[in-house]
Amino acid sequence: MSEQRKYYKGSSDGKAPSSADPLEGVAERYDAIVIGSGLGGMTAANVLGKAGRRVLLVEQHYNFGGLATWFKRRGGHVFDISLHGFPIGMKKTCRKYWNSAIADSIVQLDGVRFDNPQFCFDTTFTAQDFAHKLETVFGLERARIDAFFAELRATDFYGDSGETTAAFFERHFPGRNDVHRLLMEPISYANGSTLDDPALSYRIVFGNFMSQGVYTFAGGTDQLVKAMKAELERQGVELRNKVQVEKIRVEGGRVTGIEAHGRFIACDAVVSNASLKGTVLGLVGAEHFTPEFAAGVQSVRLNTSSCQVYLGLAKGESIPFVTDLLFTSTRPTFTSEALCDFDGESRTFSFYYPKTRAGLDRYTIVSSTNARWEDWSKLSDAQYDAAKRRLIETTLLELERYVPGVTHKIEHTEAATPRTFQFYTQAPEGTSFGTKFEGLKYSMNIHDEIRGLFHAGSVGIIMSGWLGAANYGVIVANKCDAWLHALLEVHA
Repeated sequence: MSEQRKYYKGSSDGKAPSSADPLEGVAERYDAIVIGSGLGGMTAANVLGKAGRRVLLVEQHYNFGGLATWFKRRGGHVFDISLHGFPIGMKKTCRKYWNSAIADSIVQLDGVRFDNPQFCFDTTFTAQDFAHKLETVFGLERARIDAFFAELRATDFYGDSGETTAAFFERHFPGRNDVHRLLMEPISYANGSTLDDPALSYRIVFGNFMSQGVYTFAGGTDQLVKAMKAELERQGVELRNKVQVEKIRVEGGRVTGIEAHGRFIACDAVVSNASLKGTVLGLVGAEHFTPEFAAGVQSVRLNTSSCQVYLGLAKGESIPFVTDLLFTSTRPTFTSEALCDFDGESRTFSFYYPKTRAGLDRYTIVSSTNARWEDWSKLSDAQYDAAKRRLIETTLLELERYVPGVTHKIEHTEAATPRTFQFYTQAPEGTSFGTKFEGLKYSMNIHDEIRGLFHAGSVGIIMSGWLGAANYGVIVANKCDAWLHALLEVHA
């Protein structure tokens, strides 16, 4: 099996062939080509378009958005792919790098609830409310709580001491497994991190959330991606879906273009929103990098993946308001590894009420559980189908604890696993969260290896999640624009 096949292309079995040439009418040359339309890729393309660059954005799937997207099913059901919640900082990012209409569609969730054997309460998910809960529910001294949040605020991205998240928690709240659960569980669902990962990445992500609560997009991701596509087109970015890039061509240590669907399209820069390993070992090829760099990328660990269960209520059916986001578990105590158990006892429910997609008057519920590729990849087809049915059944049983009788109102059920994510996103091992922290330096320094090559995929845990992905797209786009500007000066 070739590295390209292993890490990027994946299997196309079962995907309907395109009935038309997806590259019909594209130009022979662009300033930059962006591969992949996750939030990092789309934001990078938009920033470059605003800078006056001629940009082509290609996406292998029929939908744009990466994991920030949606799908439809018969009966009028519309599902967001996975859990969507992010900090207030997303408003600022969208206003600055997209437009005010997109920023204004960001709204705060009305409710977040934790329910497990160690504690149960509703929260606004703000620093003020968390501090109050740590004092009144968990009985911690205010001075200890203030010291924890003070360290969060003082976090410096370049000040990594090597401390793990587990050690960070133990230093502030020794022996308090319940507190560790409160602080870690929602972040694990957001980016797949564990207690063994660097405290630096945890402090950055958790610190971002601990400001003014959890936010989402009103209207759902279908409306978000529609608005982003319109803005990209307004900036002159050319959008093409159903495009399978086969190669990033490199000559003399410099990007010259891409190969896709039997043709070559020239460019001065490529921004890859594909996986780090897929980009280096597949699309480019290890032979174009220094042996040290290629070996380093090869050794980067992949992060975990997730499973989703999509539940659609029949038209005319409804449920009372429970909460927007429910972190629930029946496990007596917390370990981050247990969140990925094949027969897990922990899950997150996202409730989508008619307010989410105004005008549809429909209710949907999405359950999310963290998962490991190796648990799902080894199953036979029969075992795989049975495991998905069991996942749906156990999810419904758990949901009944909070919404009695809801099972009889649901007419559509569907499950996604790491195998599903590999098939549709072509991410290696179906990872929903990219790579572990060590992948970040290779992503950020890829241009030093091959001039004109940039990477904006999900790496280093920090870049997982909507806000991190969008902001990383901005950082990479600015680097790419500087490279293109330098080329113009040389030619001048």
